[in-house]
Order: sequence, then C-alpha cells, then structure tokens
Amino acid sequence: MIYDRYGLIGHPIGHSRSPQLFEAAYRGRYGYDLIEAEQFSLAWERFVEGPYRAINVTAPFKADAAAMADFPDEAVKRLGAANIVVRTDRGMAAHNSDFLGVKLLLERYASEMKSVSVIGFGGAGKAAAAAAEACGLETKVLRHNELENGAEADVIIFTLPKPAPGCELLRGKLLIEANYRNPSFGNGGLELPEGCLMVPGLQWLAAQAVTGYELMTGEKPDAESIEKVMSNG
Repeated sequence: MIYDRYGLIGHPIGHSRSPQLFEAAYRGRYGYDLIEAEQFSLAWERFVEGPYRAINVTAPFKADAAAMADFPDEAVKRLGAANIVVRTDRGMAAHNSDFLGVKLLLERYASEMKSVSVIGFGGAGKAAAAAAEACGLETKVLRHNELENGAEADVIIFTLPKPAPGCELLRGKLLIEANYRNPSFGNGGLELPEGCLMVPGLQWLAAQAVTGYELMTGEKPDAESIEKVMSNG
C-alpha cells in the first residue's frame, strides 16, 4: 500500500480547520481526511489499515494515541498525550505539537523574558508549562480556583476555556491565549494588562501547524499560507 494521505482522528471533529490548514500548508498536494469515530479503537484501526502516512489527534484520543505509539518522544512521555502519530518503518512515532507550538512562540516573542505563569492545568496547560521549562523560564502553574489575587509574570499563558474570578488581575508583558474560538481577552473580552502584547489563539494554532506538519510529512510547510488562513478567520 502507498501511504500518501494524512488525516485527523477525534470526536467530534466536523468543526476542525485542520483540512483547510493542511491544504494551505502544502498547496493541496496531499490529501487530508477527517477520520471521525466515537471509539478510539475504530479511529486507530482506520488509520493503521488505511493509506495514511501520519495523523493529527485531537480530543478525546490524545492519551490513547500516546499509549498506542511504539516510539513516543520525550514530550509525549512527560505529558502522556500525543497529537501527532507518524508511520515509520519501525512502527508508530508520536509527538506533541501543543508543546512544540508553545515553544516556538516563546522563542519568537519571549527570548528576553524570564518568568511564566500558566493559567490552567488541562492538556494545553501542561504542554505550555513543559514548553516554558524547556525554554529555561521560571514557570508557575495556576488552576482556575487559584486566581483570586491574580498572577504576575513576564509571560502569561492562558489556557482556560473561559474567564475565572481573578483573571482581570493578571499582569504581564506578553499574554498567549490558547482558545481561538471564544477568546477571553481582547475583541470584546477582558482587557489586556496595560502595556501587554497579546498572541491570540489563532497564532498558537498556526504555530502548532508549522511545527507539527513538518514532522508528519518531512517537508517544511508554507508558514505564510497557514498564517494567512488563520488571519482570515
């Protein structure tokens, strides 16, 4: 069998922008499918038995994919979650582009900064904390019920799905938000701290795509096209 297609497994995934992003990344040279199933075993079987070289993985299957992989990388081992699985001659290799995307953003925007407060301890929060530590930044993680007095750091990485009491007291030079559908800051949401630069969720998503797609295909994606798709909403 020729393994020349890519895809996404998860449930539900009908809303996903991954096909659009992948098409932009490689100008339509590769096929990309939504492989939706309520059960991980069914989605995984379709991947393994199909013409797929690699897949993205989204909720609720990231932990399952990490467990099934033959060769999880260090981030996957630490986080217990994978959102990229690549077919190799030796077996399935797993990676985490949540980690890689945040690391890219921190290297791009926070190279001169020293401290990070990660707000939220779900999958995105854990990946963000691991990325911050990998960048050598002093890292603190706060759950949604630990924000009564706010938080202050050079970088705030906000991964909660919605604002929590105390979010209005966050202070930092840079705020990176995970939620790209219904952001909590800017665009009618909470005001940013004075003098704070914001990196929106769409940019986080684009960073994940840029770092992850190269692992999937072995080819650098067209980063400008990805970011153009993101900026067009």
